[in-house]
Amino acid sequence: MKNSIFGSSIRFFFVSIAALLGAGVGLFLLILFFSLIFGGIDDEIKAKTHYTPTLVPNAENVRKTLAKSAPVILKVNISGIIGADKLNMHAIREQLIESHEGVLKNRVKALLVHINTPGGTVNDADGIYQAIKDYKERYKVTVYAYVDGICASGGMYVACAADKVYASDVSLIGSIGVLSPPFFNVTQLMEKIGLQAKTLYAGKGKEDMNPFRAWKPGEEAPFQAILNNFYEQFVDIVVSNRPEISRTRLINDYGANVFPSSKALEYGFIDGIDVSLSDAIKLLAKEVGIEDDYYQVVKMERKFWFSQFFSEESPMMSGVLKHHVQLTPDLDAKIMNQFLYLYFPNM
Repeated sequence: MKNSIFGSSIRFFFVSIAALLGAGVGLFLLILFFSLIFGGIDDEIKAKTHYTPTLVPNAENVRKTLAKSAPVILKVNISGIIGADKLNMHAIREQLIESHEGVLKNRVKALLVHINTPGGTVNDADGIYQAIKDYKERYKVTVYAYVDGICASGGMYVACAADKVYASDVSLIGSIGVLSPPFFNVTQLMEKIGLQAKTLYAGKGKEDMNPFRAWKPGEEAPFQAILNNFYEQFVDIVVSNRPEISRTRLINDYGANVFPSSKALEYGFIDGIDVSLSDAIKLLAKEVGIEDDYYQVVKMERKFWFSQFFSEESPMMSGVLKHHVQLTPDLDAKIMNQFLYLYFPNM
């Protein structure tokens, strides 16, 4: 009986110790978990970073690990539709801001903008252009653009922020123009099926281009005025940054056409052709006084945080699953209701 009581007491003791240890480990893991999500509790307000510097090949196709004082050429990719999730003015601004923090602070000597885009939204193209111009002026860096595929419309808008623009021999460049969102009118269809609609509104012009009634002559004028304003701004950007292009020829001759790189060079859209990415890096390094291979080419790569699963936008936290319809294989539905600097011949 005594042995049974003694054995039970020993077991109880070790079970209690194990429970306490388990609770301690669990509490530690819980604290660690929330510190990873929320960055911990600190008296100092810290800037949250979204990107991490990543080495990419230099002109010799080598990724070199060098001292933290080595000069850096920052490579920014403008690839795909401008205004999409990963390629918008906020993402590019964030990359540029973070490229002058941490291990890269005061090391970026030049910026290479690698372009392969048909353009995108007016707002994002202008935002990226302004961000690059501001970066160039603030940090006194040289900016080159390299076109590897297509540099059309909003892509050309962004390229105008560069000091020099080079392209491969098979690239397409140009398309200085702007598109409005599409307007549809379904009144004839509604008449066929016997459907009527009435829109209540306040404010003159608020229901202009209403698709559920016959359009009145001239009601598209306010939208055309906006379109014309964006077009004039685009033309101003091109002729002010590409001095070999005259306003008259751009408006009357070149228009919104795209040109092979050889013609683009002849017309003044770019500064050199038959150039590879390695060649562009070499030219840029030489321009900023780097005569040897003691430099690094770095891009800012998006971090993936475990805490993103628990952000307010995460379906896990919000309980909302977002779906979208891809209207064409190439065009994101997110940009369809916006004014566009976009080369899209099938629209």
